[in-house]
Formats: sequence, structure tokens, C-alpha cells
Amino acid sequence: MRSPAITSVSGRGQRTRAARRPDGVEWLARAGFVARGVVYGVIGLLAIKLAIGSGGRATNQQGALQTIAQQPFGKVLLVALAIGLAGYALWRLAGAATGQGVKDADSIFDRAAAGVSGLVYAALCVVAVKILLGAGSSGGSGAPKKTTAGVLGWSVGPEIVGVVGAILLGVGAYQAYKGLSRRFMQESNVAKMAPSLERGFEALGVCGHLARTVVFGLTGYGLIKASIDYDPRNAIGLDGALRDLANASYGPLLLGLAAAGLISFALYSIADARYHRV
Repeated sequence: MRSPAITSVSGRGQRTRAARRPDGVEWLARAGFVARGVVYGVIGLLAIKLAIGSGGRATNQQGALQTIAQQPFGKVLLVALAIGLAGYALWRLAGAATGQGVKDADSIFDRAAAGVSGLVYAALCVVAVKILLGAGSSGGSGAPKKTTAGVLGWSVGPEIVGVVGAILLGVGAYQAYKGLSRRFMQESNVAKMAPSLERGFEALGVCGHLARTVVFGLTGYGLIKASIDYDPRNAIGLDGALRDLANASYGPLLLGLAAAGLISFALYSIADARYHRV
């Protein structure tokens, strides 16, 4: 049974944030959760098809956006996704700047995480716009290797690549903590959910965050290995991490589990568009 005191404090905090929030920001933020869910859903569905041998492929966020653009009415959908991604990025960056995110007073860690997340989704919005303008066909699976190769050429390049890899490992560990501890439930208005919906939402969130743990972990490990071996070929992105799973022992099973987790995260994100405390 939920504590009335906790619910009351949460409600006061939400009203305080709403009073400081510009009109339209909440709508944009919630649209962003839907956009994030759609992107992860496409990645997961393509990975599922690859795992069962049905012609899918391992792809990253840019590949997912390109896939969407190629569908009927894809450009219209991509415009909506770009708006949603922009809204999500603005909301996260505003939270990083003001310290008024999900909590009334976010910690330094929360603000840093919000800032990084905002920048990542702002970059993804730019990718969507480039695809709409016909300039987004480059990049893809070779982009991490090219970027890493350039950085490794700097005087302190290997150290920088190694630090980024370690950060990604840390992000993966945090995703595992957030999923296993159910901490993500504190960020949503679960009091508004029916018990059955809350259980389903919790299950999707746990599976989704654990899938992101695997992806961030493999990506971080690849960067650390690239920095140690001075070999940019070890650097991988999301698509490379999924391919590594596919090529491992019991590859189709592992890839299928990771893909199911990413789809779970997509469904969780779309549901959270309604219930997240913005």
C-alpha cells in the first residue's frame, strides 16, 4: 500500500515544478518519451528479425530513423519524431540547467546525467532533420570506428577513448541498478496506475533497463579495448553491440533476448509518456 505522506509530498513537488514550467514544455517532453520508444522499438524489431533469420539487421538509432523514413508516410512520421526528440532534449537540458528535473532539487549526478541525455537526443534530432533533408545517409556502423580512429591519433587520444569507455561501463552499471532496484518507478506517477498496469509497467522497465545495460556494457568494453590495443576496429556502437551478441555462442538466443529487452524498453518509454513526472 502506498504511503499517503509520500504521495502528498510527490504531489506538492509536481505542482511546484508545474508552476515553474513554461507552457508546452510538458507536452514536448511527453512527445519525446514516445519518440524515444519508437526508435528503440524499431531497433528491437529489426534485431528480432535478425535473430530468427527473417531478414532483419543490427542497427543503431540513426539506422532506425532511416528505416522509418523509408516506410509509407515515413517522412511525416520522421517529422513528428524529430519534434518529439527535440522536446525531450530541451526538457532534459532545462533540467540540467535548473536542477528541477524529476525531483524538486536534483543532485549533481542527476543534473549531469540529464545534460548528457539532452545532448544525445539533441544530436539524434539533428540526424532526423538531416535524413529529412537528404543528408543523413552517411555514418552508421562505421561511424564509431572512424571517430575513435581520429581521437586515437591525438596525443592523449587513447586515454580519452578509455575514459569514454569507462563512462559507458558506468552508465551500463547504473542502468542495471536502476532496473533491479526499480528506481525508475520513483520517476513515474504509479499511484495513477491500476495494479495490473503497474505490474506490467514494472516488468517492462526492469527488462528494458537490463537490455540497455548489455548494450552500454559491450560498447564501453569495445572502447576500452580499442584504447588499450590502439585499434579503432574494436570500437562499436549500438549496432555493433547487437552484432557481437549475434556472433557469440548461442548468438540468436542472446540477440533475441536483447532485442526483446529493447522492445520492452520501447513499450515502457511509450507508457511513461503518460505517467512520467515532468
